[in-house]
Amino acid sequence: MTEALPDLVFHPMLVLARIGGALMLLPALGAPEVPATIRLALALALTALVLPVVQPGLPALPAETPEMLRLLFLETVIGLWLGLLARLLELALAQAGQVVGLMVGLASPLQADPAFGAQGTALSRLFGLTAAVLVLSTGLYALPLRALAESYALFPAGAALPVPAQVASVAQAVAESLSLALRLAAPLLLAGVLGQFALGLLSRLAPQVPAFVLAAPGQILAGLLLLALILPALLGSWLAAMREGLAALPGLP
Repeated sequence: MTEALPDLVFHPMLVLARIGGALMLLPALGAPEVPATIRLALALALTALVLPVVQPGLPALPAETPEMLRLLFLETVIGLWLGLLARLLELALAQAGQVVGLMVGLASPLQADPAFGAQGTALSRLFGLTAAVLVLSTGLYALPLRALAESYALFPAGAALPVPAQVASVAQAVAESLSLALRLAAPLLLAGVLGQFALGLLSRLAPQVPAFVLAAPGQILAGLLLLALILPALLGSWLAAMREGLAALPGLP
């Protein structure tokens, strides 16, 4: 019993490193608005659930401290990687809100957006919170958690990391997130470009008329009305893409 005691401490640390790393970035669960105490409690609860299943395949406590730290670091990196892949899909909706805010005329004033760690538009902030609510209300949060539990079959604890494949998957996820954001914002983006073109043409035909100043309130009103019309389809498209993307996470069948 005394000889097994180090493993009884080290194995939970290994599992917690991977799960804790993922929970820092997972959609909704890793949002900055979620208190750290709740995330810690969730990480401990998930560790208690996953540990009995994966413990037979976990490595024993290394004799050297650097090797132990290396194993903990590798587990944290795997968790962060899986969490980042899922989080990038969620951020597509907030990115679409940023573009929509610029096109509608609500780009000012900017406000702090914890999701991006920078300033963003009000619509971007609203869309980011909406994404978290939809992930929780539709049960999509369960898919990355399942991928996290299944990841031990694909990436055993202590095994070498497939760094090139991981970097390629992150790059692909970034590209897909940006592409999805532009597709979601495309109707308002097109309407905004056409509106600006019409105002520019009017300014050329009647230079004495301050077309852009006079049209600003109408631009905001028209943009909000168009957004209200397409919002159900926009959110439905994002949910479908989110469900498909999360189902394709590494480790899921």
